[in-house]
Amino acid sequence: MDTPAQSPTTRRRRVATAAALASAVEWYDYFVFGIAAALVLGDLYFPSGSSSAGVLAAFATFAVGFLARPIGGIIAGQLGDKRGRKPMLVLALTLMGLATTGIGLLPTYETIGIAAPVLLVLFRVMQGIAVGAQWGGAMLMATEYAPEGKRGLYGSLVQLGVPIGVVTANTVFLVAGAVTNDTTFAAWGWRIPFFAGFLVLALAWFIHTRVEETPEFREAERALAAQEKTEPRSPLRTILREHLGTVFLAGGSFAVNTATFYIIITGVLDYATRELDMKRSAVLTVSLCVSITQLALIPASAALSDRVGRLRIYAAGAVGLLVWAVPMFLLIDTKSLLWLAVGTFVTSCFLSIMYGPQAALFAELFTAEMRYTGASLGYQIAAVFGGGLAPFMMVLLLEATGTSMAVSGYIIGLAVIALLSIRILAARAASRTAAVETDTPQTADDPETANEPEAANEPETAKTASTMD
Repeated sequence: MDTPAQSPTTRRRRVATAAALASAVEWYDYFVFGIAAALVLGDLYFPSGSSSAGVLAAFATFAVGFLARPIGGIIAGQLGDKRGRKPMLVLALTLMGLATTGIGLLPTYETIGIAAPVLLVLFRVMQGIAVGAQWGGAMLMATEYAPEGKRGLYGSLVQLGVPIGVVTANTVFLVAGAVTNDTTFAAWGWRIPFFAGFLVLALAWFIHTRVEETPEFREAERALAAQEKTEPRSPLRTILREHLGTVFLAGGSFAVNTATFYIIITGVLDYATRELDMKRSAVLTVSLCVSITQLALIPASAALSDRVGRLRIYAAGAVGLLVWAVPMFLLIDTKSLLWLAVGTFVTSCFLSIMYGPQAALFAELFTAEMRYTGASLGYQIAAVFGGGLAPFMMVLLLEATGTSMAVSGYIIGLAVIALLSIRILAARAASRTAAVETDTPQTADDPETANEPEAANEPETAKTASTMD
């Protein structure tokens, strides 16, 4: 536990580092499943006469983890808004470590029959619940400890967990493939990346013993302690009754990002190796290198959002994904490794532009006493309808139409939804800014706009409104 002698700067850096590490190891564990699903899980756990059917079954299991993510977000959000951010983050890390290690040890269909795919789905559900619980906790640990004017930058440290997880997962799979041949890789080499689940448990213990709860939650907890005695509060009930529209707008604004991300790191891996006959190691290397570039782009876009506004940067990334959806697959379809790298690299730039400010943007949509629940639900709705279904939808669209342009159309449709959602959020932000400047209170019968973002509750009232603009 932190000591009183520690300076606020030291404490803040420790919390930010712990949150970033928690995000990185959770996403690593989550992504190794996606890579394994694209490469081997179909044949090992869902044997059939068709390679496409096996891949579809593996990707369906991949999608099950996304369906479970809102469950994790709801449970952790409800408890995290009432009991604290840190306990839920520790619980999420523990659950993820156990599930990932379990997958690494799981016998195949050939060994234990139908129990193998059943247990695989169960472990994937555990992973989904864990990552659904983790994101809100890690994001709030970082943003609620952020110094004035740097919430976007501090939130991006948690967002960096995604490219770090992808880079690490791809690297470990490349190493596993390098030290094995195709036969031994299918037999046991693919299991090596899953044994890193043990490290997650160690990090959970570190956060439990050495990291403090966030000051914003402690302040909200004290303010609501008396109310809790006479009127037990439910953050989930409040969100569903008064702020459900904001949750869906948040999800709609982000679905294109998470869908496109999983298309380029998982769907394209399957498409390039199975349909275009490109080498697995080469495609994995491209994915690794592309993800490395996000390590610089994500914090840069987040820092820029602290200066010019979250939604401006966020919308620019969505426009880029809409425009680039067709050129990306035209380049991939050349079967050239160079053009594959160019197509996915440009896509990752637009993804980073959106993803950098996203944590701070979602945090600012809700007040502290309901922030874990609201932000988590918005994020996980996008994950279900965007990321979870994306690789599955990609295979279905390719099988049904025979052209990758159908996948481009899928991305374009989600980008249009994102831009419409962003437009509505921007209009609300402009309305709130005008209300603050004219000192006009929001109407009591408009619960959807009364607390989004928390103009009356944030210490940086005018600044919070301006960053949303």
